[in-house]
Amino acid sequence: MSAFSDLPLVIEPADLADRLDAPELILVDLTSAQRYAEGHLPGARFVDPRQTQKGQSPAPGLLPDKAQLEALFGALGHRPEAVYVVYDDEGGGWAGRFIWLLDVIGHPHYHYLNGGLHAWLAEQRPLSQARPESVGGPVALELHDEPTATRDYIESRLGAADLAIWDARTPAEYRGEKALAARAGHMPGAINFEWTAAMDPQRALRIREDIAERLQALGISADKEIITHCQTHHRSGFTYLLAKALGYPRVKGYAGSWGEWGNLPDTPIQQ
Repeated sequence: MSAFSDLPLVIEPADLADRLDAPELILVDLTSAQRYAEGHLPGARFVDPRQTQKGQSPAPGLLPDKAQLEALFGALGHRPEAVYVVYDDEGGGWAGRFIWLLDVIGHPHYHYLNGGLHAWLAEQRPLSQARPESVGGPVALELHDEPTATRDYIESRLGAADLAIWDARTPAEYRGEKALAARAGHMPGAINFEWTAAMDPQRALRIREDIAERLQALGISADKEIITHCQTHHRSGFTYLLAKALGYPRVKGYAGSWGEWGNLPDTPIQQ
């Protein structure tokens, strides 16, 4: 049995500190190359957040090519029994996107370190500058469509009573006052709750303790299918993670996000 079997999706620094030597652990750092070099959690392997995206305009947030994912996970030592713990230094955007990738490859064993690096440092826990070696070459992966919403899928679901589109961008982007694409505004019926509003800065960017109630009040609830997006499915990596952590049964990330939707000439938009 895994040392992580009895833990929820979101874990605390103490939970991880007691399990750093677990043989099944793959600890993934999604901060930056500079931050990782300065010091990271002991045993953590660095993944440049850019490796989690396709990186091509106008929709850089689309899924990387299958070969890129197979190389990335091979270098991490991916295996069926692995348990991933992921963290970043921004409150969960890149870490959440990596969890979305794990869902895409059909790997169910993962956890998010609540508050990430900030929470670890707030408890004065040790860092390391040692760099684990790359484990190996590419591994064969099967990619799954279920975690991802496409433009066509969203258009087919617009207006459904059991759909909640969670727009994780800023209110200015949502209202169309700030344009990061050819067209500004939001999807019809989308609910705006900015990703950072779900974080508690007084608790080292951990998830807000009242987040379930706040989302329920907005209509982002477990009885609905949740499709979440931002500009590139980076910020909405966190909101995807959050909905999963709350036990919502139907959650999808829109990888194309506003970079795709807002740059198409015929997608429906409200302001």
